[in-house]
Amino acid sequence: MTIRIDADLLLPGRGGPIDEGTVILEGRSIAFAGPTSEAPATPEAEVSRVPVAMPGLWDSHIHFLGATSADIHAMLHTSVAEMAVRAAADASATLDGGVTSVREVGGFGLDFAAAINDGSVRGPNIYGAGRILSTTAGHADGHSFDLDFIESSSRWIGELCDGVPSCLKAVRKQLRKNAKVIKICASGGVMSEIDHPIHQQFSAEELRAIVEEAGRAERFVAAHTHGLPGIRAAVEAGCQTIEHGSYLDEETAALMAERGTIYVPTRFIVDQLLQMEAALPRYAYEKGVMVADHHSQAMKIAVANGVTIAMGTDIFTPGSYGENSAEIRFLQDAGMTALEAIEAATANGPLTLGPQAPLSGQLRAGYDADVIAIDFDPLEDSGPWGNPDRITHVWKSGKREK
Repeated sequence: MTIRIDADLLLPGRGGPIDEGTVILEGRSIAFAGPTSEAPATPEAEVSRVPVAMPGLWDSHIHFLGATSADIHAMLHTSVAEMAVRAAADASATLDGGVTSVREVGGFGLDFAAAINDGSVRGPNIYGAGRILSTTAGHADGHSFDLDFIESSSRWIGELCDGVPSCLKAVRKQLRKNAKVIKICASGGVMSEIDHPIHQQFSAEELRAIVEEAGRAERFVAAHTHGLPGIRAAVEAGCQTIEHGSYLDEETAALMAERGTIYVPTRFIVDQLLQMEAALPRYAYEKGVMVADHHSQAMKIAVANGVTIAMGTDIFTPGSYGENSAEIRFLQDAGMTALEAIEAATANGPLTLGPQAPLSGQLRAGYDADVIAIDFDPLEDSGPWGNPDRITHVWKSGKREK
């Protein structure tokens, strides 16, 4: 089936805007994208006329956990089936918010991606990490639970590993499930109980072993980091993406730009946590407050130093899925232009997967037929980002989903 989308304004994801543009979808691929005056005739096409058309958004840091609250430890008291059903609903809401592809960096996404692919449930294209690699007592350990229980639980999102042999096996266990990216915790975090966000987790030797093992399978490594020691160690070990990066400094940002290390800042979740004092465990709220101002400055440092940035939200709590595009506003607040922020949310997303990346995130012939339409001009007004009602149309893999 041929689908033709005529737009007053076409934003290709990378490159300048096109007034009066057209996108033609043939099956699962884009057959044409460019000025309407150059578009071929499509007499049999299903035609949609929209104000603005652009590539489907990429959320390069999201979790489909099926969580019922901000206390993710509640997962350990909930059945896997119940969590999966909730996670599927969250995936559907994400798609309605204009996100057609995600890098799911810890949760059930890898497990139910097949159900999305065969049409059993609605959701974005999922490129999952499987479990999050963590040291014992690290960010993805369940500190208040018995260690044997955490290591054996099918509900928990972390894979504990200590020492090079254990780290190698942990990587291979995720590859065994066909993980498209390997996620690690290179520093402490906010939602974990006893670790400090600034402290480095994993030694330099362990980090190098993880990166090398993932690299043999052509997988990138995504490093959760807040503190500068963890950021620096992850970059020097060759981790290809830095998540959060709250204490990033000028020197390390310059090193990231030189090496092509991608930054996924996830301001969405930091902003959210600051508004959730009553809902969060006290330790999480206090750590969120501790990192917030540093994180805001880190984003500005990254932008000023020309670090490649990809949009990610770190959404994990109910009620937020579908609001993912608000991150575009936060990227602009950090100094990106509207077009740069849109590129971060579209064309730069696949870059976070390296060799596993699909042809996606741009309106170009031969790329995936993932397109959205919005009812506002994002080059003039960033305010509507985050409101899923302003996403009027979603086409994924050449099929209209909204």
